[in-house]
Amino acid sequence: MERVDVAVVGGGPAGAAAGHAAAEAGASVVVCEKGVPRVDREGLGPDSTDAAGILDYWVDIMGIHPREFPEGVVLRELDRAEFVGPTESCTLRSTGIDSSYDRFGFTMQRARFDDFLRSRAEAAGAEYRVGARVRDVETDLAARGHDPRHVLRMRDDEDVGAEFLVLADGPQRTVTNRVLDRLLPFDVTDRLGSTRANHIAYQEYRRFPAELFDELSDAITFWWGHMPGHTAYPWVFPNDDRVCRVGLTAPIGLDLDSVRGRDQYPLLRPADESIPRGAEYLRRLLELEYGDRYDLDDFPLVEDRGKRGGTETYPISSTRPVESPVRAGVAVAGGAMGTTSAFHEGGDHVAVRTGAIAGRMAAEGDLTRYNEAWRAAVGDELLRNVTLAEMATDYGPADWDRTFRIAREMIASTEDYRVFDRGHATNLGAAKLVADYRLTKLRLRGRRYVQVHEEEYVY
Repeated sequence: MERVDVAVVGGGPAGAAAGHAAAEAGASVVVCEKGVPRVDREGLGPDSTDAAGILDYWVDIMGIHPREFPEGVVLRELDRAEFVGPTESCTLRSTGIDSSYDRFGFTMQRARFDDFLRSRAEAAGAEYRVGARVRDVETDLAARGHDPRHVLRMRDDEDVGAEFLVLADGPQRTVTNRVLDRLLPFDVTDRLGSTRANHIAYQEYRRFPAELFDELSDAITFWWGHMPGHTAYPWVFPNDDRVCRVGLTAPIGLDLDSVRGRDQYPLLRPADESIPRGAEYLRRLLELEYGDRYDLDDFPLVEDRGKRGGTETYPISSTRPVESPVRAGVAVAGGAMGTTSAFHEGGDHVAVRTGAIAGRMAAEGDLTRYNEAWRAAVGDELLRNVTLAEMATDYGPADWDRTFRIAREMIASTEDYRVFDRGHATNLGAAKLVADYRLTKLRLRGRRYVQVHEEEYVY
């Protein structure tokens, strides 16, 4: 059996960051990535999925500035986000949070970003193995001497023993759930079941007409209240060469019969007998927004991008955060930890930061303060994410219209979304919105936004 100081399961942003930090701190570390194909990547790599990108202050949370990226990672620099309801909309041109990055944000090519993180980890001395499938992890908390606390049972390779384990296998938690289940007094899938707790996303790479692309090229655009489901929405994110990612996210297994006021959703049809498939939703979105000027044929699929044929489907981590069983020498990071971003628009910043914290602390030989450390680094961000998602639990189209109308009035006087924290209210509706936010946030403070607490583990 091979022995290392730190074993990392998953080679995406969190896993690669953990490998880099552990190796940089002097530990021997192996990153195990099962590897999936993409048409726009040579060879296998992480299950790369292009989320919205990175906002300005996320750069500082992530701890890696885009000037460090190789050419081709950043695709478009952004100056705003557009939020579109059925009848109302608002534009956000500033997050209101100080940042070392001087634009609103940027979209990026995730496969190239993942490759950059891998090369960065390898340059620091981490061993990054693609095609290394972890079948299971056996943990012996009583291990002493030369016996490792954790043994990674590999599907096709030699087993790997390690004193510390970083679980970074994303929102599906294929390995994470097995490890945590043995340390919890309840069935872990009650809270972390991937099909019930997470969302699913589908997106297409389409080349837009030149004039329309010029209109959209500096903005990420979200349509809220257009399709049913908690925090369900379609989007358009600009890339390069007139290509946009047109996609959506929605809860898994939503039943159309449970949808109230279904006639209010612009992307549903009276003849629908079930929730439309992702491709159908996106066809309807393009027709709704641009059908007065263009035909669907004016938005051809770009088949040499994405996972296959210009499309990709992937899970999104929408569960509340999970604290780690640190006394067992285990840290959970990134998408496996949960709620990496508000409304799922991209969580690479939280993944990289939590992975880096886990890798460094594991290399130093003590993970006991990991939960405290990630809460100090990203706790405010995750609390805000959970608060906003909680507020929108029962939102329908009229609620999103009301919110965007109020937000537009509030943003007009402050120019950023921190109006909710500052409590600036322009009228009674704004005062109620601010009060709802503050009360929800107050209710979730003090680790109440976490769904699995450290003290719940049984060692």
